[in-house]
Amino acid sequence: MTEKNVPFTSGFVALVGRPNAGKSTLLNVIMGEKLAITSPVAQTTRRRMRAVVNTDHSQLVIIDTPGLHKPKDALGSELNKSALGELADADVVAFLVDATKPVGRGDEWVANHVARSDADYKLLVLTKADVAKPEQVAAQLEAARTLCDFDDELVVSATEGFNVDAFVELVSAHLPEGPRWFPEDMDVDASPEELVAEFVREKLFLHLRQELPHSVGVICDDIDFTDDEHATITATILVEREGQKGIVVGRGGQMIKQVGIEARRDIERLLNCKVFLDLTVRVSPAWRRDERQIRRLGYSVEE
Repeated sequence: MTEKNVPFTSGFVALVGRPNAGKSTLLNVIMGEKLAITSPVAQTTRRRMRAVVNTDHSQLVIIDTPGLHKPKDALGSELNKSALGELADADVVAFLVDATKPVGRGDEWVANHVARSDADYKLLVLTKADVAKPEQVAAQLEAARTLCDFDDELVVSATEGFNVDAFVELVSAHLPEGPRWFPEDMDVDASPEELVAEFVREKLFLHLRQELPHSVGVICDDIDFTDDEHATITATILVEREGQKGIVVGRGGQMIKQVGIEARRDIERLLNCKVFLDLTVRVSPAWRRDERQIRRLGYSVEE
């Protein structure tokens, strides 16, 4: 077949799994830049993100989904709905399992949804191979194989780049013929405002850890480009109680200052300009149970 007669293929690859399985880290390494936020805190990912990998003859759309879990509030229900919705529509499903944690009921629950999906190709991906012992990897693979009838399996380490290219090649080989769904110069379907809010929330998660991360939401209110080299950004951090506001602000304002400094570095790389970041903390009682607030934060699923 001549070069000009090579068929164009395209499709959607959903990364699914339990919280902290390594979905966002894998996506970032594939894209060669930080697009999805990561942290050791479970359920860090709240927004579905589509990242686009273009070649001359294919377009691979990789979807980072929230970790599937047992929901405790309206926010948790929306995150599950988002992940399961992407699972239902994907051409390829990559089920990520953490090599360092025993396969459990949560993985079984996710695997049941993977098994019921209409995806043409289902790939088992064992992550974090760099921090797992060889015997752990072998045991995890054996346990994970029983969860679903997978078409193939792959062991990866996103942090060391091990088998990342192999992952892209493997899923790309199973894309159907189709159109270019997104423009060639587009690498992610999130707006600058959405990415700014995510970068701020990541720093809050990293500093607060288990104190109150899941009670925190972030909205980017405005991005004002004063010229080609400078931007002023205002963002609001939502918490549920007055005491939480004090934790986010910190003694003498030190916590919110540090969050702003670290978030600004990522935002400046994103926007390629100097940024003045103005963060405000506001109490919004029980916002995680308020569907209107969840929609405003961008965590809801469009029907």
